[in-house]
Amino acid sequence: MSPLPLSLEHVMSVAIRRRAALLTAALTVLTLAGCGDGGSDGGGDGRTAVRIAYQAIPNADLVVKNQKLLEKALPDADISWVKFDSGGDVNTAVISGAVDLGLAGSSPVTKGLSAPLDIPYKVLWIHDVIGDNEALVARKGIGSVGELKGKKVAAPFGSTTHFSLLAALEEAGVKPADVNIVDLQPQDALAAWTRGDIDAAYVWTPTLSEIQKTGTTLVTSRELAEKGKVTADLGVVTEAFAKKHPDIVTTWLKTQDQAVEQTRSDPEKAAASIGAELNIPPAEARKQLAQLVLLTAKEQQGPEYLGTAGAPGKFAHHLHEAAVFLKGQKAVDAVPEQAAFEKALAVEELARAAG
Repeated sequence: MSPLPLSLEHVMSVAIRRRAALLTAALTVLTLAGCGDGGSDGGGDGRTAVRIAYQAIPNADLVVKNQKLLEKALPDADISWVKFDSGGDVNTAVISGAVDLGLAGSSPVTKGLSAPLDIPYKVLWIHDVIGDNEALVARKGIGSVGELKGKKVAAPFGSTTHFSLLAALEEAGVKPADVNIVDLQPQDALAAWTRGDIDAAYVWTPTLSEIQKTGTTLVTSRELAEKGKVTADLGVVTEAFAKKHPDIVTTWLKTQDQAVEQTRSDPEKAAASIGAELNIPPAEARKQLAQLVLLTAKEQQGPEYLGTAGAPGKFAHHLHEAAVFLKGQKAVDAVPEQAAFEKALAVEELARAAG
């Protein structure tokens, strides 16, 4: 007798336990790497611990990690890279004091900068402007967002895809209450999709590519961005670490800029590194990389992005809009003034790295 398919409730229960276990393990590793505000110095040898949270997203951050660009530039520091499944988990790690730098989507960063979290970190870098690498995919036979009424749709709560899902529903005139939205990380959403427990999912690559093989893409984050709902993957740094180790922050920024330049000058080399990190062929990594918009340090100083000292960029406006949207969904307690988001842009740090 073949086993019965797992219920959605069982899948969610397993997913929640798995997510909690992974997060606990990650925080334990990071804590062992060094605790306390603003990073930590090693056992009397003068070495500084730099604790970095990363995610499996095909951007230049994986080039920095795979090619050990930061380790080569900071031979006297102990660099720790720990993988997280979502920006919400990265926020938790920052709050616990276990992370100095990390990657999180613009939605969780907006949430982190708003009440009740009020996380003391700064937006240091735009890893990528999200495009076709995040999308809402539904079962064959569901041809529009409007047809999701009464359906079960997965998205990691507090993530950029969660924000985009709610934006897509709003655009289609569908109330979130009319859709059964479930909180699943990408890999757990894929498992639920494979078993037939959900009708749609808003996730990112590489999981997105797997779901698209058997589903229909209803809308991408690139399409939503064209309608003003811009999302991005952001680099954040705790205020304490940035103040205590400005030279390390500058070096981190320069290695990120170097990696972005490599994606343009030698995309095959960059794709090989990304593929190795994601365990996918270089050709597939290059395809996924092309779905994102990557920006150099100079470009990020432009008025559309982070901007410069005295002239904060438009990205603060996008974060403020996201906060307004999240407040409407009761995901944050209050919407900070746009000036608060402008203050959170680390434009002075960026200027030092851009030269």
